[in-house]
Amino acid sequence: MTDAWVIDTTALTKRYRDVEAVRSLDLRVGAGRITGFLGRNGAGKSTTIKMLLGMSHPTSGTGRLLGRPIDDARESREARRGVAYVAEDKQTYAYMTVAQMIAFTRSFYDDWRPDAEARLLRQYDLPLRRKVKALSKGMRTKLALLLALARRPQLLILDEPSEGLDPVSIEELLQSLVSAAAEGTAVFFSSHHISEVERIADHVCMLDHGRLVLDASLDEIRRDYRRVDAGFAGEPPPWQWRGDAAGSIRVEGRQITILARSGIDAVIERAYSVGAVSVESSAVSLREVFLDAVQEQP
Repeated sequence: MTDAWVIDTTALTKRYRDVEAVRSLDLRVGAGRITGFLGRNGAGKSTTIKMLLGMSHPTSGTGRLLGRPIDDARESREARRGVAYVAEDKQTYAYMTVAQMIAFTRSFYDDWRPDAEARLLRQYDLPLRRKVKALSKGMRTKLALLLALARRPQLLILDEPSEGLDPVSIEELLQSLVSAAAEGTAVFFSSHHISEVERIADHVCMLDHGRLVLDASLDEIRRDYRRVDAGFAGEPPPWQWRGDAAGSIRVEGRQITILARSGIDAVIERAYSVGAVSVESSAVSLREVFLDAVQEQP
């Protein structure tokens, strides 16, 4: 595996009859960082993860997980030894007790950490003698997280990990992911909760209708994206310029609001050139960037 990418795909595509769930996806996830995989429900996030883990085969395209090709059964199996995965449905063996499920999972991994297991048991207050099928949705989520976080994997993949958790447990989860990253584990987690991604991610990949619509660090987003509000004395003129620098454009009364992706000075200059009497620029949230990216897709 190279130091650069723990996930690397080229034109990865998954088609179900007439539906293209993932479309020509070029996705690169760096080692040593927390990457948020953001998108609406049905955007193709879970399908992508299943292809990476060998649970579903691509229709076309290629991918590598921890440097190993995902379309080679033996190589894929070897790659998964270095991956801890928490599925969206948090599946575990319903007939086992919590203690049995932990012991069963522990036996497979040399990187299991008893100290982390004990700490997470206390933190999550899991009932060791209760059968998994009798656990609440939130408790099943916590058990699945313990089984992943008690290891020291190279890559931690989580699909909608906060589903079923209360606000306190979500906070504990996010802190656990930060701690895992600090210990050298690359974290890749899908979510449609923008606030969670904005809280802890170093990098964001946005998927919509199976396509990658944004791939940038949080620092780049904060630096490059600005909201420009241009005020006019009368009715604003038509805004014809929609190049790389100008994203979504909204007209309300005598004001034009532009979400500028880059070249802020050029956007401001353009606004004055068409008669703006006042122009202000301000920072934008990840939510605004997300809505701008997905609303422009077909």
